[in-house]
Amino acid sequence: MNSAIDYIENNLDGSVSVTEAAKEAFCSSFHFQRMFFAIIGVTPAEYIRRRRLTLAASELAVGNTKVIDVAMKYGYDSPNAFTRAFRNVHGISPREARNSGVKLSAYDRIFFRVEIRGGNEMDYKIIEKPAFEIIGKCKHFTNENFFKEAPAFWKKYVTTEEYQALWSLTNGKWGQVAEAPLMSVYVPDEVGSRDSFKDILGVEKPAKTKAGKFKVLKVPAATYAEFNCSYHTAVKMHKYIYGEWFPSTNYERDESKPDIAAYFPVAFLPTRGMGVRWWIPVINK
Repeated sequence: MNSAIDYIENNLDGSVSVTEAAKEAFCSSFHFQRMFFAIIGVTPAEYIRRRRLTLAASELAVGNTKVIDVAMKYGYDSPNAFTRAFRNVHGISPREARNSGVKLSAYDRIFFRVEIRGGNEMDYKIIEKPAFEIIGKCKHFTNENFFKEAPAFWKKYVTTEEYQALWSLTNGKWGQVAEAPLMSVYVPDEVGSRDSFKDILGVEKPAKTKAGKFKVLKVPAATYAEFNCSYHTAVKMHKYIYGEWFPSTNYERDESKPDIAAYFPVAFLPTRGMGVRWWIPVINK
């Protein structure tokens, strides 16, 4: 991970590829971005943006370089785009950064280190799941926009007639293989440098059911680490899995398989109280 940061830092004034950074960390782009966010709290793209704007502010404050040249150096094609981004971080325009005594924000370079954190226990199971098919709604997200856009999108979707039609395929019954009434399957979709993935909300496909307007995906057989939590704590649990559990165990993620969140609604309880089981595909190191 430190090699990945070295690569990013050495290329802030040029082209930075998250895929290349992931190669430095010896993992897929999908896994790298999940691990990065779990540990640091921002996506790699957001880290790159903040670091570039930190360096840009330093150059403007102490030098005579033209604003347009600084903007181009740090990846902005137009002065307007650079000014908007600069103002969002520093609260002032690039030209104002030249004034004496102005306050500028600095986002420091990160370093990864091994840290022993007091023996917290977290229960998990290692389970085997045969292959099965999921049928449902498919939406593409990037790792950069997922945490901003996905919750609102799915919250709105579950109020639609299309979702009711999806739910009626099984009427809430558990699938025979997945043993869950509802699931989200996150499938890496390596497309250029956008690092997008498919987020499929659906149910285990009943036999002889036609896809119709829904997406059908075959989920391969896999070994999973299973973690139990609530819908309210699901994101926190996911960060724990990638940020602490993986580094402290003898497992690594099976890059060829998707992460799955299985949902278990409870009658008369709000959504935040719904049970969630994370199924994270693993192999021995």
